[in-house]
Amino acid sequence: MNLKDIGYNAIVNKYVEDNRLDKSSIGRIIAVFRDMYLVRTDSAELNATNTGNLQNSIDDKSELPIVGDWVCLNKYDDKNAFITQVFPRNNFIERRSIGKSVNKQVIAANIDFGFIVEAITENFNINRIERYLAICNSANVKPIIILTKIDIISNRELNNAINEINKRIDNVPIFTISNLNKTGIDELKTTLLKGKTYCLLGLSGVGKSTLLNILAEKNVMRTSSISERTNKGVHTTTHRELFLLNNGSIFIDNPGMREVGLTDSAEGIEMTFDRIYELAGNCRFSDCMHTHEKHCAVLSAVEEGRLEKATYDNYIKMTKEQFHFNATLVEKKRQDKTFGKMIKNIMKDKKLMKK
Repeated sequence: MNLKDIGYNAIVNKYVEDNRLDKSSIGRIIAVFRDMYLVRTDSAELNATNTGNLQNSIDDKSELPIVGDWVCLNKYDDKNAFITQVFPRNNFIERRSIGKSVNKQVIAANIDFGFIVEAITENFNINRIERYLAICNSANVKPIIILTKIDIISNRELNNAINEINKRIDNVPIFTISNLNKTGIDELKTTLLKGKTYCLLGLSGVGKSTLLNILAEKNVMRTSSISERTNKGVHTTTHRELFLLNNGSIFIDNPGMREVGLTDSAEGIEMTFDRIYELAGNCRFSDCMHTHEKHCAVLSAVEEGRLEKATYDNYIKMTKEQFHFNATLVEKKRQDKTFGKMIKNIMKDKKLMKK
């Protein structure tokens, strides 16, 4: 195995050459276990930890190494190494941390395609697909929608679901598959590209790990069977990990998300709801919020049926959420700055008292 097998490309190579790095000292993170990492180099898989300098130099936890990152290593034996540097990321997928208003959780880095996996069950939700689209678009990751568990519904129900998606989402490939009877798997396989990195995104139990096992043609991830009562898979993925498939494509599996919280993803929302932004150009007022204003082209399109109301409602909800995140982030930075000044003054006063 060489570095190209795990995604080494012109972007990574330029950074290596510009910084005169030794290729034998670099690798890509393929798994994260708390503060431990598994790193693949051109010759081995190494257990790694961060150096103290790296750990202390970061300003935010999101800067810590994650799956998909390229890193510099300092080996201290045949199986272990220290991570001394993280390469600049070409892109990364992130979401808002659960239960924390302004903290971000970086999911994976240096991704080419995002597989948005959604099960055709009673929990099927196009609003959620649009949220994943916004996350992918924010990161400049090409989205692909994968509808799973099509074996439990009729062809008519499946076609209705696809039609509903097409009413709201343009220019995103849709694949329909069954992990149970392998319907649609061969067609999906033909689209996978050697050397490209794919990230699996979706709720717990939609079949991501099972799909990965099928594509890999071996059990690389532990899975559980579908509940007969709920038609829901039992979530088993507990960490993020990168896998190399036989056809040369690279996949990152993730623990299922219970919440799909947005961060500062204004650009991603604009790309996801491009129809609305096109309509907004015809609003009478340049600062139109598209909620109650007269002569609003967006509201007129909703009233006349030219824009799906569900799309509009989801856009408003996501825009408000994104605005709240940014406003809270600004307030947090202000509070942190005030707190920093307070600590500085306290330390200054202590020095004066000692004199």
